[in-house]
Amino acid sequence: RDERRRAAIESAPGNRFARPNLPSASRRRIPRASTRVTNLAFIAERLRIDFSRETMGRGGEAQASGSPPEWDVIIVGAGVAGASLAYALGNEGRKVLLLERDLSEPVRIVGELLQPGGYLKLKELGLEHCVDGIDAQKVHGYAMYKDGGEALVGYPLEGRGDDVAGRSFHNGRFVMRLREAALGCEEVTVRQATVKKLLNVNGGEWVDGEGVPIGGVAATENETEKKEYFAPLTVVCDGYFSSFRKKLTPAAAPASPSTFVGIIIDGDPNELLPRPGHGHVVLGDPSPVLFYPISSKEVRCLVDIPAHVKMPSVASGAMAEYVLTKIVPQVPEKLRDPLVRAVEGGAFKSMMNKTMPAQPSRTPGAVLLGDAFNMRHPLTGGGMTVAFSDVVTMSSMLSPLPSFADADAVGERVDAFYAHRTRPALTINTLANALYKVFCSSTDSSMEEMRRACFEYLRLGGSMSAGPIALLGGLETNPLTLVTHFFSVALFGVGRLMVPLPTPARIWKGVNLLKGAVKIIVPIVSGEGLIRMFVPSKYREKARII
Repeated sequence: RDERRRAAIESAPGNRFARPNLPSASRRRIPRASTRVTNLAFIAERLRIDFSRETMGRGGEAQASGSPPEWDVIIVGAGVAGASLAYALGNEGRKVLLLERDLSEPVRIVGELLQPGGYLKLKELGLEHCVDGIDAQKVHGYAMYKDGGEALVGYPLEGRGDDVAGRSFHNGRFVMRLREAALGCEEVTVRQATVKKLLNVNGGEWVDGEGVPIGGVAATENETEKKEYFAPLTVVCDGYFSSFRKKLTPAAAPASPSTFVGIIIDGDPNELLPRPGHGHVVLGDPSPVLFYPISSKEVRCLVDIPAHVKMPSVASGAMAEYVLTKIVPQVPEKLRDPLVRAVEGGAFKSMMNKTMPAQPSRTPGAVLLGDAFNMRHPLTGGGMTVAFSDVVTMSSMLSPLPSFADADAVGERVDAFYAHRTRPALTINTLANALYKVFCSSTDSSMEEMRRACFEYLRLGGSMSAGPIALLGGLETNPLTLVTHFFSVALFGVGRLMVPLPTPARIWKGVNLLKGAVKIIVPIVSGEGLIRMFVPSKYREKARII
């Protein structure tokens, strides 16, 4: 394999990324450290050290024209997607430079629930140990509440192994474990640096439309020290607030349907939650409220505030009043007093939710990944499942290449990644965005009936609940299954309206319910891409359709 790699590189004359005929490390899987590091403060300190030391770092800075770079790939952003991709590529023997603006433990109120489908992808990457040592809690399903009723649905996990379940945790602790794993790969170098610009292969700032491939990045280390790094492939995973999204995918247009306001309820989740080991969803007014454990001593509450509702001020006390008067009366009785005590503590954190269909584009030398590339409403907790699925797909698509020096070959494999990522990603995205619209209260009586029908449909149990919860958990990724269940809910709602007597008013409401269901699902599916969603990946790959 090394001989094929060197031959391919040497056959590319004039390529600034051609390497001299030097022996390269054979690709191998590097075993993870046997000693588990659970002191996250120690990990954070370890990640912040100066990696420019000879013992830890390699070159790659400001090379002369024509000289080969030290890196096979530069990854911008060491979050969930970036750190796991660095680990995957590093274990294949690729020389990876992982750049992150801030290597301290992040503090977020989303990215705290990993669905079982995401955990299975984590296992494929060999990273399942990252949920150990962070007080992660197993999640086996959902308890849903509406108007005093309860629908209890469990993940269909039979035959998948005792370890397979959802996991909930502090996002920052999980990210630090992923970074620790990447740092443990001898082919991966991690540096704390802020990437300022994308560079072309000639060393100048990359400009879209000039026809010159991306060849690296310009970054600032230690706030003032300017560095340039070059590699034949740059993967941008700089997340939710991506600095390079618009440059690489000008068509991307994030939307903000709502804001999550988070608060932590202190106490044992097994005592606080009506259904221990489950996520809790309250179909409230004006939108859902979520409860789930994030440690053995804490429960997270997320209050969704839709974009059309004026955001209450935390500083003035309006947020506390909003939760106490509007939200507390709607949640299960067992959670009311604990929520009141948490609100009186006043430690609110908020985060604007964003949705953005993937807009794949061919940019020689670079590719987007993670939230920089694609976002969905976090209601269903599907974001990390999509991220890990994308990392598995990308690493497997790139794996056959002996090197990344052949830009055309890399471009073909990136196109294959776009083709094969769509089934899980688009199904999870569509479900998340459609469910959010269904779960929000509405002044339209037919849409309110759709919400009630969804709740009652899940209460039926059997395939009526197993199918949707498998989709939500990332265990079933067939988009046709999603569409089938979505319209089954709508038809179930119409059937409910026809009882006991199909009067003209009830028939008209049923027609409006079906029209409303179409208005919800069609724009979401169209935004994700009809061809991407329903045409098999092998045909799209063959036709180079991205």
